[in-house]
Amino acid sequence: MEIAIFVLVAAFIVIVSILGVRAAKKRREAFATVAQRLGLSFSPDHNSNMADHFSFLDKLAQGSNRYAFNILAGNFRDYPVHAFDYHYETHSTDSKGHRQTDHHHFSCLILTLERTFPELTIAREGFFSKIAQSLGYDDIDFESHEFSRKFCVRSKNKKFAYDFCHARLMEYLLANEDLAIEIEGTALAIAFSDCLDPAQVEPNLERLIQLRSLMPKYLFS
Repeated sequence: MEIAIFVLVAAFIVIVSILGVRAAKKRREAFATVAQRLGLSFSPDHNSNMADHFSFLDKLAQGSNRYAFNILAGNFRDYPVHAFDYHYETHSTDSKGHRQTDHHHFSCLILTLERTFPELTIAREGFFSKIAQSLGYDDIDFESHEFSRKFCVRSKNKKFAYDFCHARLMEYLLANEDLAIEIEGTALAIAFSDCLDPAQVEPNLERLIQLRSLMPKYLFS
C-alpha cells in the first residue's frame, strides 16, 4: 500500500513537472512572437546582471537569488524600454524548525527617462507601503481625497511628488488603479503582483508611454 502511494505521488510530481516545462516553453515562444512584432530583442535566459542593474528599485531589491528572464528590450515609441519577468526568493522557518524557500514571480516594465529624478512610489495601499514604511517614507496626501484614499504616494522629495501627481495624472491613475509606479534615477517602472500574459505586454508598454507623456515638460528642462 505504501509503495503504491509513493508511486502515485512520484507520478503526480513528474506530471506536474512536465506540464510546468511545457507551459514555460509556450510562454517563451509567445514572448518571442511579441518581441518580433514590436521590433524588440528577446532573451529567455535568467539574467542576474540585469537584476543588479535595476536593484535600486524597491520592487526589484527584495529577497535573494534575484534574476530577470523573458526579457524584451529596445525602443518602443522612440523610448528605450525593458519588459521582463522577475524572480526572487524569501526564506522562512516553520514551527518545527524546517527551513522553507518561497519563490516569487512577477512582471516589470521600465522606460528610461531623459534625466534623473528622485525616488517616488505610487501604488494601491499594500503594494509598496510596507517597503516604504521600513525606509521611513511618509504617505503624501493630495487635494483629491479620492486619489489620496486609493493610492499610497511616497517620496522624500515632496515637491517632485506634487509636480508628478498633477490633476491629469491622478485622473489617469484613478482609471488605471492596477498600476504600481516607481521612479528613481532614469527609470520609470510599473510592476505587477503576478506575471503578465504575453498578450498584455504591448498594452502595458502603451500605458508606460502614457505615463511618460503625462510628466510635465518643465521637469525635463
